[in-house]
Amino acid sequence: MFVAIFYLYPIAKNVAMSFQSYTATSFVTGEAPFVGLRNFGRLLNFSDFRSSAINTVIFSVGSLVFQFVIGLGLAVFFQKRFPLNGVLRSLLLLPWLMPVIVSGAIWVRLFDLDHGVVNFALHSIGLVSQPIPWLASAQWALVSVLIANIWIGIPFNLVILHGGLAAIPAELYEAASIDGANAWQRFRYVSWPLLRPVSTVVLVLGVIYTLRVFDVIMSITRGGPGNASQTLNTWGYQLSFSRLDFGLGAAVGDILIVVSMAFGLVYLRSQRRAAEASR
Repeated sequence: MFVAIFYLYPIAKNVAMSFQSYTATSFVTGEAPFVGLRNFGRLLNFSDFRSSAINTVIFSVGSLVFQFVIGLGLAVFFQKRFPLNGVLRSLLLLPWLMPVIVSGAIWVRLFDLDHGVVNFALHSIGLVSQPIPWLASAQWALVSVLIANIWIGIPFNLVILHGGLAAIPAELYEAASIDGANAWQRFRYVSWPLLRPVSTVVLVLGVIYTLRVFDVIMSITRGGPGNASQTLNTWGYQLSFSRLDFGLGAAVGDILIVVSMAFGLVYLRSQRRAAEASR
């Protein structure tokens, strides 16, 4: 019952609205004429659709690559035993545990043009001569929300990948060392092949999470300036709640649902293959 009310019904309602001319007056009159695929055709005529789709791809790919690479590097680093290992790992979980609205507020301060720590640090080491308008420039706005999202997502990758590395038997590393394998070779021929199923899960779940990222962007740039950091998620929200064209907003939601379901099927298939391989 819970799944039907809070998951299946909203999805079904969104799909139905995407095939209707559903506006603010529809809530009053109850009339929402069926328009078929017209809403999807209207989306293709918007220049904002193309730019939002490109931003979504850049945002998703950039987030996944950097979150995974940095998370994997930290996971390998924390395999070693050293003092305060557990304390440092706990501290690295803070970005993941904090409310996203708080994380967004922190990054707004960090990216401040005149008093932000990021500009101060870059200027101190000589990388920039003038402060970078991270949040006010169309060139840097998407980069700023991308950096913030990478920071938030690294702990998830770290936790899952570290657990996958911890599950690899130590005897395999000892055998590789006896055979003369160095650290890179042990990672390349022992860790990575055995970590591949876990990596697939992390990447697929990362895609699904990144596609639905909304609060990070809205709390930092609100999709601006000039839609420079607008993704399909935030653009669909603006279509529905700023322009009050709920049919168009629902059509954008359908696109995200289909893409998320496609990656969800990839995840389920990878899980099935992993289960069959372990038998």
